Amino acid sequence: MTITPQPGLRPKVGVNRRFATLRAIAALVLREMATRYGRSPGGYAWALLEPMGAIVILSVGFSLLLRSPSLGNSFILFYAVGYLPFNIYQTVSGMMANSILFSRPLLFYPAVTWVDAVLARFVLNALTGVLVMIVLLTIIIIATGTQLVLNLTPVLIAIALALLLGAGIGMLNAALMGLFPAWIQIWAIMTRPLFLMSGIFYIYEDLPQMARAILWYNPLIHITGLTHTGFYPTYAASYVNITYVVVFALIPLFLGTVLMGRYHREILNEN
Repeated sequence: MTITPQPGLRPKVGVNRRFATLRAIAALVLREMATRYGRSPGGYAWALLEPMGAIVILSVGFSLLLRSPSLGNSFILFYAVGYLPFNIYQTVSGMMANSILFSRPLLFYPAVTWVDAVLARFVLNALTGVLVMIVLLTIIIIATGTQLVLNLTPVLIAIALALLLGAGIGMLNAALMGLFPAWIQIWAIMTRPLFLMSGIFYIYEDLPQMARAILWYNPLIHITGLTHTGFYPTYAASYVNITYVVVFALIPLFLGTVLMGRYHREILNEN
């Protein structure tokens, strides 16, 4: 006897797969939270203490050399506003680049895909980075007694751009590091000066004309400049080009996605 499936009773494969993807991402996020924060003394406190330590060191060091920061009167606030978006980009891109290697043992199960591994790391580190930025800036503003006229729009755009850029660079590096292991060392050498080139402890206008012509092509200096405009109403970062940053981020995101889609099996088998 032949059974004819009735309309409306067909299995919803697309919906089931979406739920499976969400479950896999949630499981990977919980696994990484337990691995990264649950096994170290202090746990989540380190997510706050590490960037706070960097900001304090910058503030103390430059306060000994300069009378006042480039914007405002608070060294610690000025460096926090520049450093924290950079920290979001750096954390997201770095963690996404290692997502396949970190989750490799689980990717041999049919229920977990490389997309799940990449998205899980993006979600966890994006949420952590944004939360750290909110908490630290709130603590600094209250502790220093700074009176702010905050413009949230450019700050939110800057955070979104930092996340998008981190995702794009992270995705491309995940593919390149899997295909060419030497790329890990090459990328580390290439990006070592990035901290000095991203407008963390100075503003774009402080630089000589030649330096400005070169550093304009660094998308991170657009992101830090945009963040500064949100915290300092008198500062207008006219050089900022949001379209340039978006295009700069989308190109590696597209290339990385194509490479991972084509070579993810080879990456898993070779590592």
